[in-house]
Amino acid sequence: MENHETAPVMSMKDWVITLLIAFIPLVGFVMLFVWGFSDSANPNKKNFSRAALIMVAVSIVLYFILFGLIFGTMMAAGGYEGL
Repeated sequence: MENHETAPVMSMKDWVITLLIAFIPLVGFVMLFVWGFSDSANPNKKNFSRAALIMVAVSIVLYFILFGLIFGTMMAAGGYEGL
């Protein structure tokens, strides 16, 4: 039988601080990596950070697809005259 230790429950205050830090533009992005790949981070925060990084990656991919579609449509329609 294995001995499974449970992670301490993160309080609402902990989550609010985590979200406030994550919302800071560059610092939050770096902290998501730190929390997501640190061995000492709370497993709840680690899973949240990894999920947030996946969502950021998906959003960036969708942004470039949408940008490419709009730009391609403008070029095909002849609506782009250049600078």
